[in-house]
Formats: sequence, structure tokens, C-alpha cells
Amino acid sequence: MPFADESDFAEWARGFIAAPPSPKIMADAGNVAADMAAFRFLDQEAPFDSIHPSLQRISRLNNNFGLYEVVPGIYQTRGMDLANMTFVRGRTGWIVVDPITTTETARASWELLQAHVGEGLPVSAVIHTHTHIDHWGGVRGIPLDADDVASGRVPIIAPEGFMDFAVSENVYAGNAMGRRLFYQYGSLLPTSPHGFVGVGPAAFTPAGMTGLIAPTRLISGKFEEMEIDGIRVVFQSAPNTEAPRTMNVFFPELKTLFIADMIFATLHNLYTLRGAQVRDALAWSKSLNETLQRFGPETEVMCAGHNWPRFGRERVAEVIRTHRDIYANLNNQVLHHANQGVTINQIHNVYKLPQSLEDSWFVRGYHGHITHNARAVVQRFLGFWDANPVNLVPLSPEESAPLPVEMMGGAERILARGQELYNSGDYLLAMEIVNKLVQAEPQNGAAKDLLADIFEQLGYQSECGGHRNSYLAAAYELRSGIPEGAVVGASADVVRAMSTGLFLDFLGIKMDSARAEGLSFTMNLETPDTGETFLVELSNATLNNLVGYRSDDADLTLTVNRADLERVMAGEATLEALLADGIAQVEGDVAILGQLAGLMVEFDPRFEIMPGTKRRSETTGADAFEASVGALIPE
Repeated sequence: MPFADESDFAEWARGFIAAPPSPKIMADAGNVAADMAAFRFLDQEAPFDSIHPSLQRISRLNNNFGLYEVVPGIYQTRGMDLANMTFVRGRTGWIVVDPITTTETARASWELLQAHVGEGLPVSAVIHTHTHIDHWGGVRGIPLDADDVASGRVPIIAPEGFMDFAVSENVYAGNAMGRRLFYQYGSLLPTSPHGFVGVGPAAFTPAGMTGLIAPTRLISGKFEEMEIDGIRVVFQSAPNTEAPRTMNVFFPELKTLFIADMIFATLHNLYTLRGAQVRDALAWSKSLNETLQRFGPETEVMCAGHNWPRFGRERVAEVIRTHRDIYANLNNQVLHHANQGVTINQIHNVYKLPQSLEDSWFVRGYHGHITHNARAVVQRFLGFWDANPVNLVPLSPEESAPLPVEMMGGAERILARGQELYNSGDYLLAMEIVNKLVQAEPQNGAAKDLLADIFEQLGYQSECGGHRNSYLAAAYELRSGIPEGAVVGASADVVRAMSTGLFLDFLGIKMDSARAEGLSFTMNLETPDTGETFLVELSNATLNNLVGYRSDDADLTLTVNRADLERVMAGEATLEALLADGIAQVEGDVAILGQLAGLMVEFDPRFEIMPGTKRRSETTGADAFEASVGALIPE
């Protein structure tokens, strides 16, 4: 690797103004939201035997926090959150671009700006570049007057379709994503040379409160230009790339391009380990190509939602071009191999990057990695099946494992051979056979300990932060069980942002179909304050809803204002109480509401991933209109 190339360190340090008064940011709930000092051990230049040297390098770079000047008139706070918060000086105030993840870290960022260059000016506009929560969840941490937002005096600008995707992308499978977040982001691992050392885009994910303010102005065209608080701004929409809805922001007079999360100092995910729809690598590449052609000749500085800026027209063009090429190469060459019969279970061992891309620090696989990104391309075009009938309807691991264990000679022989492979450094082979034993005998402590040892060594060797964290999290749980640390769910702000249709769709996911066998009903839901009507039907153990329709023969009609329904959705009131107070009204069989409530399941946020670490339990929801939407996760 090109360790002699230290240009990243020069860009990383440029424009530094001040660090926050304390390296620790406290959450309003009393816990620590962010602790930048926890990563100071990474400042040593000597290698750690438990950290891949390339991952150590990016982690050192990310361990730099405070307020920076990008160009005169544009500032960023970095290292205080998973994402950067960007401030553009307008004629009357500050245009805030992407108010990061949590209320507390956004507030600390705003206070740091005001302490040094803020001039006491207010927020004059907010831009949400895309739908991931680390770029809008902290909006309640900046001073915004509700009347100014409602009147449009302080516009909230986002790409068209922002609300639907910002809420739904991580709600429908939100509980599973939240659980997997423990693995990808190492959320509950101790910060240490043998534990969590960071993720490619940043040092850590903060633990605070999230909020959401709906946009008041939407960007729908491919390119749209407008003036915001006296500043010319050009938006480039890039849907279905890094996020379902995203846009880049160019400031022509400042010759500065804000590239959102389309580019940062690492290869991104086509498939993100927390779980999300596979991203379109070719669309991503083509959008970057258009960015390069449209803005490249005028751009002197490029900054992003993570990591540090790039300076100089040639350097900016080099970085954009390299990211453009790696996504196109992934798409084209993976399909080149797939069209010759290479399957999803082989491609990560066959596809190789061109050497020129391997040698570029800013597309190394710290966040996304070519191994899981290559598989993502196959999944996008061909799906999970490798066309071998053996894998068409496979047994579950716990069902398939006992026979191989028996045929390998039982637990003692597997443990002995697994230890030999471990001792010789053949960790992947060791993992193959020891995992079979753990699946077959979840309570076999020796097997779990050996598999944990294997996972640790694979983690220490991983350049990708998500791979390292996943191996180490699994090792931790095999040894100690599932951690009992706090699980952060969606805030009331975010729950209220769900459309009524999204909320009803999510009830269909929470409903246990097995409990609904033989039941059926038809219900009208009417929200007079928004003028909406929904037809809700339970049939064939499936809950459906359709906006704009009603049944004259419905078993039940529930009438409740959307504003009051939001209180129930956010857990601030119960439907039973609204009915008792006359705030909600029913016609027909009110018992249907209790029946529906009895079909709902509250998802366990600590379900078992590794065998023998916990037995899953489920509890029934108390009310049909209480939604647990799980954690909303970035990237």
C-alpha cells in the first residue's frame, strides 16, 4: 500500500479553527452521546498487532475533531458525530447543510460555530441532501422557530420523495437493522485496540436523540438553481444511488461542491451490512460522471458529509473520476464474470480491482468492501440463488449442521481439527467446520469459545471496519451473551413523520399472521383534519390498506384526526383514551380494535444471531395503533 502518500493528512488538517471545549458530549438523557477522547490511543504511529495497518491509518485520520474553514464563508464541524455538519454564510444568516445525527451533537456543533465565527447570526435555511438519518436527525439541535419554518422564511430543502424514504427505508425492517447495527458499527464493543477502532466514514456513531422536520421545499429536477439567503446554489439530483433520494449541492460563487455521501475517503457500500436495498452501481457512476462534467471545470474545493475536503481542481477531478470508475468497474466486471457462470457464492473470490484503483487510498474498502459489494451486484441482477438446485430450498443451519458433525466424527474431532487450523492461521477453514458444530450444539461452550477465537483473528486482519466490527461483535456475544446496553429507537418526531399509509403498512408487518388465521374484518379509517380515508381489510391472515377508498359495509369505521393519531403513533396517548375522551369516534364493532391489537408483536431488539447466546421471546402489543419502529440507521 502507498503509505508514502500522505496527501490525505495535509487535507485533513487544513483549515482547522478550534476543538470543542470538551472532547465529551453528553446526551440530554444523561448518557455520553460522543467521546472523542476515547480514540486518542490511535494517535500513536507504531502499528497495533490487532488492527489492520490500513484501517489504523483511516482511523487516525478520522480522529481529528473540531471546527474547520473549508473556504471563506463555508465551515464544517468534523469528528463530533458520524457525519460532518456544514455551514454556509448567507446574507442574513447560516445555511445549514445536513444537521448530522443527533440533537446533542448538532447543538454542540452549532455552539462551536457561534463561539468562533458565528457572529450571532441565525439559521436562514436548512438543506437535507439525502434520506439517511445521520444527515437530518440532529435538526432539533439548531435554533429554528416553528413559525419561520411554517411560513417559509426559513426553508427546509430536500430532494423530492425525501419524507417517504427517510422514514420507510429503515422502518419496515427497522428492528432487524437495529440489531445488525450492533455488528456493522460495533455499537456495543469497547473502544480499544482489541475492540472498536472506528468505521471508514468517521470515528463513531453518537448515542443521542433524533428529530425530523419535514421539508418545505423539494428539489425535483435533475439540475435546479436557486438563490438561498443571497447565495447562488445549484442542486444535482442523483436518485437511486448512494441513497434512494440524494442530491449534490454546488455553490458557484464559492467554487465549492458539496458532494453529500456520493464520495468520501473510502469505498462506499453497494450492499450495507446493516441491511438495505442493494444500490445501483452503474447509476451511481453515471451520476458522478455528470457531476464531473457539469461542475468539475469550476470546482476548486469539494467537501462531503464525511471525512475531509479535497482542494484544487485537479485533485477534485481525480477523486471524482476514481470513484466514478470504481463503481462502474464493480458493476461491469462483476457482470462480466456472472455472464460466464461465476455465482454469488464465488464472485467475491474471483473479482479483482484494477491495480490503479487498489493503489488509491480514497477508494479503499473501509466502509464498503469489494467482497460484499461484488456479491451485491450479483444480487441486484440475479438474486440470491446461484442456480444450483442444492441451494434452492436449503435447510436452516441448525437443521443441516448435525449430520455433517456426525459424519466428521463428532465434537471432539471437530474441536481438535479446528484448533489445528486455527494454530496454523487457516481461519476461514477453521470457521467453516467449527461453525457447523456451534450450529448443531449451541450450548457447547468449547466450540463457541474456539469460534470466538477464530472470529477475533479474522477481525484483527480486516481492513474493512464493518467486517472487523461484525467479527468482534459475534466473538463477544459467543463468549458473553448479547449485550444489555441501551437500544435507541426512533424518536417521537420521526414516528410522527410517517404517513398514515406507511404506519398502516408497518402494522401489517408487526401482525403475526399465524394468530390471524380464520379472522377477517373490514374497517374504514378516516382522518378529518387531513381529508384522508383508508380502507383497511384483514383477510387470508393478511392486513391490507388502500388510501382514498372506503366500504359502505365496513364492520367498523374509526374517525380520528391525524394530529391525534400521531400522539398514539408516538406512544404519547392510547387509542382507548382518545375514544373515552370523545377525541376519536367509532361506528360498528369496536371489539375489532382489541382483536387487531392482539395480533401485534413487539419485536425483540436483541434477537439471537449467534446460536446459544439468547433465546428469543415475543410480547404482544398493548394497542393496535402503537408502533415500535426500531432504530433508524445511517449509511
